[in-house]
Amino acid sequence: MSDLDWVPEGIDTTVPSVARSYDYLLGGAHNLAVDRAMAEKVVAALPGTRDLVRLNRAFLRRAVTHLVGCGVRQFLDIGSGIPTVGNVHEVAQAADPRCRVVYVDKDPVAVAHGRLLLADDPNSTAVQADLRDPDDLLGRPEVTGMLDLDEPVALLLLLVVHFLTPEERPGELLARYRDRLAPGSFMVVSHGTADGRPEIMRQAADQVRRSRSRDNLVYRSRAEVHALFDGYELVEPGVVGCALWRPAGAGDIANRAEDNTQVWVGVGRTPTTGGS
Repeated sequence: MSDLDWVPEGIDTTVPSVARSYDYLLGGAHNLAVDRAMAEKVVAALPGTRDLVRLNRAFLRRAVTHLVGCGVRQFLDIGSGIPTVGNVHEVAQAADPRCRVVYVDKDPVAVAHGRLLLADDPNSTAVQADLRDPDDLLGRPEVTGMLDLDEPVALLLLLVVHFLTPEERPGELLARYRDRLAPGSFMVVSHGTADGRPEIMRQAADQVRRSRSRDNLVYRSRAEVHALFDGYELVEPGVVGCALWRPAGAGDIANRAEDNTQVWVGVGRTPTTGGS
């Protein structure tokens, strides 16, 4: 059996994928040589990359755990990549097996492998769709069949909004999702920034572009990330560095102080009826 048998037919294996590179940085096995090469170039430009990936995954765990504690039982993870160990369904269903999760990614390899991983989980699925088309994404039968959009949903956007260009008007795009969510829903965002180390972060973004990836990184300031939560009530402590959002222990914080604020994160809640 070829080691590429898990790659869907028709996929260009010479073009790197951000989703598969992320899997590699997490220590996963579902990535290709071109993905590993791109990831290593980013690591060379930004030596703390693996710590940043780990911190983002730790934030995901804390945010999902918090939301289950708030009564949320439905999760829509857009830009999910490959749902490997420690992802949303494992965290949420460990707290309540009734939690339902839909993973969304535009990468067909990530989605195909996600479906294999989730084949025995009736409460989780993966669908290929693009963040940029809310009407198509939210209307997919895999989404409407798994999630009840008339009830609160947690919209998870981890390390994906920074692939939207200014011309794509990310604030307006996310508002379209917000307007489709039931009162009491949540949005979770993590977003790369160049606030602290602009030159190093630009070099890392350049490595992604030079690797023929179809994705380009667009860093945003804390104020710009805060603006993405227009119409939401921010959960304390607001928009902060990834490691500083309710850390649960030393493992949630990087040794290099600058790594702790290299990614801005936040959790927002749509107002409930009557504003309570």
